[in-house]
Amino acid sequence: MSIVTLNKDKLTHNFNFLQKLFSENNIEWSVVTKVLCGNETFLKEVLSLPIDEFCDSRISNLEKIKVLSPNSQTVYIKPVPLTFVEDILSYADVSFNTEINTLKLISQKAVSINTVHKTVIMIEMGELREGVVRERLLDFFAKVKDLPSIKIVGIGTNLTCMNGVLPDYGKMKELYECRNEVEQMFGIDIPYISGGASVAIPLIMSGEMPEYINHFRVGETLFFGTNVYDHSDIEGMCQDVFKLHAEIIEIKEKPNIPEGKLGYNLTGEKKDFSVEPKNSTSKRAIIDVGLLEMNLKDLKPIDESLKIVGGSSDMVVLDIEDAHRNYKVGDFITFNINYMGLLSLMNSDYVEKKTVKTGREQLNPA
Repeated sequence: MSIVTLNKDKLTHNFNFLQKLFSENNIEWSVVTKVLCGNETFLKEVLSLPIDEFCDSRISNLEKIKVLSPNSQTVYIKPVPLTFVEDILSYADVSFNTEINTLKLISQKAVSINTVHKTVIMIEMGELREGVVRERLLDFFAKVKDLPSIKIVGIGTNLTCMNGVLPDYGKMKELYECRNEVEQMFGIDIPYISGGASVAIPLIMSGEMPEYINHFRVGETLFFGTNVYDHSDIEGMCQDVFKLHAEIIEIKEKPNIPEGKLGYNLTGEKKDFSVEPKNSTSKRAIIDVGLLEMNLKDLKPIDESLKIVGGSSDMVVLDIEDAHRNYKVGDFITFNINYMGLLSLMNSDYVEKKTVKTGREQLNPA
C-alpha cells in the first residue's frame, strides 16, 4: 500500500500566509488546483478555504469543482480546444484565450445559450508558450473586442513553466503597457492584469512587483511553500503539506552488486557498478510504490539515513543498512515530495489519498 496525505493544518497555514501577503499588496488571487488531478477528497479541503476562485487546465476537474462548490468562480487556464467549447461554457466562468477563431466560436455558443463568458487574453512575454505576440495585440483586440456574449476581463501572461523565463519588473511593466495600449486604442476597460503564478511571488516580497499587477494564480507555493524563483523554501511557510507513505513489503540482506551480465533496465539505463566494493552487502527494503507512480528524483526519505537504490514499475528499493530505526515488513516509510512528484502520484489510481491533521501523520506502528 502507498498513501499520499494532505495535512489540513499546514495547508490552512500556507493559505493564511499568502492571503495576508496578497491582501497587503492589494492583489486578488486564485488557487490553481491542477496538481490535485480532480481528487475529490483533496478538492474538498481546498474548496473549504476562504477564497472563491479556482483555476485548472482540465475541464473535468473544473466540472468537479462546480459540483462541489457551485458558487465558486472557475477559470480554465490554457487556450480553449475547439472541441471543448460547450464544456467550457458549462463549467468554466472564465477562460484564457489566444485564438480569434476560438473566441468567435465561444461567442456563438454563448449567444445561443444566452450567457456571457468572461475571458483573459494571454500575451507572449518571452516564454514561448501560449500568448498573443505583442506586435499583433492591437489587431487581435480589434477583431475580438466586440464579440457578443464575450467579456474581456483581463490580460495575463505565463512565464517559467516551459523554458524557465523568469518574471521581473520589466516584463510586468510591459504587460501593464499592453493593457494601457488596448484601453486607449479601443476605449475599453480591462480590470485585471494577471501578472503571474507562484514564480512571481518573490517579486512581491522584495518590493519589485509593480502595484498595477492586481491578480495572481497560485498553486505550487500554496501547496509546497516554495520560492519557485530560485527553488528555495519560503520562511514561515510549510513545505510538507503533502507526504508519501509507502509500505515495506520485503527486507533482506543482499549484495550491492548484481550477479550476471548487465544489459539495459526498464528505463533504458545501463548501470555501472565498477566503483562498488566487491562482496559488499547491505540491508535493503522494498516498498510498495514504483516508477509507474512517480520519478525517483521527486521523492526524498524523511529519514535521511535511508538511500534510494533504484526502482522498477511497481517497486522501489532502499538501502536501510544505516537506518535510524529498526524497520520491519509492514512499516511505512515516509517521503517528502515535490510538485512534479505529487502530480504523478495524484494521477495514479493505485495510490490512496487521505487527509490528516498535525500530530496524526504517523502511519507506522508506535
